[in-house]
Amino acid sequence: MSKFIDKLNQVSRAVPQPVGFRTMQPVSPKPKILLVASLAQANVEDLADYVAGADAGLLHISELGSGAKTLQKISRVVPDIPWGGWLKGGRGEIKRMVKIGSDFVVFPAANTSLALFQDDEVGKILEVESSLSEGLLRAADKLSVNAVLIASEQGEGYFLTWRHLMLFKHFAILLTKPLLASVPANVTANELQAIWGAGVNGVVVEVDVGQPAGRLQELRRIIDKLVFPSPRKPGKAEALLPYIERETSVETGEEVEEEE
Repeated sequence: MSKFIDKLNQVSRAVPQPVGFRTMQPVSPKPKILLVASLAQANVEDLADYVAGADAGLLHISELGSGAKTLQKISRVVPDIPWGGWLKGGRGEIKRMVKIGSDFVVFPAANTSLALFQDDEVGKILEVESSLSEGLLRAADKLSVNAVLIASEQGEGYFLTWRHLMLFKHFAILLTKPLLASVPANVTANELQAIWGAGVNGVVVEVDVGQPAGRLQELRRIIDKLVFPSPRKPGKAEALLPYIERETSVETGEEVEEEE
């Protein structure tokens, strides 16, 4: 089983510690929202510094043959986190990814061949568009994938909006699988708290040479200080029926004798 998928499942199942006055037992730290370093290009030099603080690494792969070799190389340079490939092509032989030890694979639903995945040795994360209909989203939740990613093109000046938060909440309500979302590298503590509270289990952050090398470490410190979100409220609201008071008879305590 994929190490990264195991972490995602732990985060999605995590619940807050009950509140009360009883003696608290020592517990392991609660898993918090996961941080994934996404690399459009792999520059092995100083790679460890750029991905430090991440829970996993993700390499964009346009051509499966050369991409698999690069992924194998960078996973050897930074072996302390699980690595996966973000397939951009949609065709090829996935067994090569399995052979090199890829922990998980992200693939777009719109243009990935069904023949690509006939192996359960790697974690499978389905990339979907934010405009996906509710019916298709429910159908995606029934597929043999381990998680769902809401990806978005992040041009210059990209920032998170209230619409993003509504989409995250909408997806989290309809999905039972772990949910990931792409966010900008300059995401703030308040934004991460809101995203986590909306039900997102992991964020994917683009990493490139133009960014400071310690940005992910800074995000890791921010995440470690986040407050555990409140439990999700049930999605369905129960209908409230009007209450009609019944008339009650007054008992006198005296038995009424039957007439003979």
